[in-house]
Amino acid sequence: MSCKPITFCNVSPDTFTCMKNKLQDADIYIPPGNKGKLSWAGIVADFEWDGKCILTIKITEKPIFISCDVAAYKIQKFVLECHGS
Repeated sequence: MSCKPITFCNVSPDTFTCMKNKLQDADIYIPPGNKGKLSWAGIVADFEWDGKCILTIKITEKPIFISCDVAAYKIQKFVLECHGS
């Protein structure tokens, strides 16, 4: 079961790079480029950044015991930690 997409506005190139670095520091593989798939702890998500300011993340798989809201929160933390940095 996939969850509704999460869209972040005003994601600058610095914020996107920071987010990818933080995910990699947490041993989560992030493919190069502006779109791809990431996975960890049973959560699988597709991401796409427009190269300017809009980042969309769609959780496509998750453990049954984790709600879409909890899975989204885990991803949002990485973006929000970098926003404005």
